[in-house]
Amino acid sequence: MKFLDLLQEAYSAISMNKVRSGLTILGIIVGISSVVAMISIGQGTQREIQARIEGIGSNLIVVLPGFQIGPGSQVRSSRGSAQTLTLKDADAIQKQVPYIKAVAPEVLVRYQVTTKGANTNTLVVGITPSYSVVRNIKVEIGSFISSRHLRNLSKVAVLGPTTRDDLFGENVNPIGRKIRINKISFTVIGVTQPKGGTGFINQDDRIFIPLTTAQHFLIGDDYLTTINIQVQEPEYVASVQQYITDLLLARHNILDFQTADFFVMSQSDILKTATSITSTLTVFLAAVAGISLIVGGIGIMNMMLTTVTERTREIGLRKAIGAKNREIALQFLTEAVMLTLIGGIIGIVLGWLGSLLITKFTGISTKISMFSVLLAFGVSAAIGIGFGYYPAKRAASLNPIEALRYE
Repeated sequence: MKFLDLLQEAYSAISMNKVRSGLTILGIIVGISSVVAMISIGQGTQREIQARIEGIGSNLIVVLPGFQIGPGSQVRSSRGSAQTLTLKDADAIQKQVPYIKAVAPEVLVRYQVTTKGANTNTLVVGITPSYSVVRNIKVEIGSFISSRHLRNLSKVAVLGPTTRDDLFGENVNPIGRKIRINKISFTVIGVTQPKGGTGFINQDDRIFIPLTTAQHFLIGDDYLTTINIQVQEPEYVASVQQYITDLLLARHNILDFQTADFFVMSQSDILKTATSITSTLTVFLAAVAGISLIVGGIGIMNMMLTTVTERTREIGLRKAIGAKNREIALQFLTEAVMLTLIGGIIGIVLGWLGSLLITKFTGISTKISMFSVLLAFGVSAAIGIGFGYYPAKRAASLNPIEALRYE
């Protein structure tokens, strides 16, 4: 039997019962479109997180406070929230570690911030002037934190654009306006340029104030949340990490690295960790959506078994005039694959449209890749072959004499 004849026979068989075929295809459409949409969400989120991490600065090393739970353990407790790093540590890194371009210590605390008629809960970041260089922060209007503000313990604030919108309204110039952080009045002196981001990685939803002001008036201590270091060239990052580790171990009188009360992480380390997490998330989302594909495959098998029963006499007649078992099996297998491929093509289109709608109405970043499209086609074909094999084999194994007698 020629390939074109197989396709024509399969199309004719599917068209004989359009409603049943349509409902069967619908299961595949739902499954494929769900898989495509979920993979696009996962890959879009991964791309967005990578862009955010790359946008926080170049050749970046971050030192975080925190203790390991036990000897040899890679899990640290209170990472980023412990109080084991101080401004003296940052100064020592600046003076003693080679290949460093700039050091920017920071302290980060979340507060309820209020102004007349509005309030928001946001991150308040105590920083030094070098923070703008290390973390690639640019001012859109007004000015940034200066050395004079640090020396004078000035109560001034630079707002991220999201925080500005929450407190004063979109595109309002808040320079000179007052805000209250932990019941202390601050004067707005600038607004940063948008960097983008959503949720916990929204770099636009924060307020920058002088580090000394934050330590003296807000937290009442001299500890640091993070020490940000910008290295001169990418090839120096690994060696600078080791220099910083050795220096802080000596300063903190720690002999064994396994008991260190800090953690040194490069930008590439952060990117690898984020990529690993989002890749796992993508696989999980695709697996959840894939359950509907299994249900759709069961629907394909059920329809094909019903079709074999209904066409028993036809199968017997074909065998009586010389059709081979292989040809009978191939005919029913072609019908199953055609059903899944039709559903797969429609599902890919709907999944693509769904991804665009998700981005438009929710703001969640999505990315349709060739991988997800090829995966959808491959899964469609695999379901057609996998769930169509048993009905096809059953049709081919029918005894022609008994099939002709079937009513």
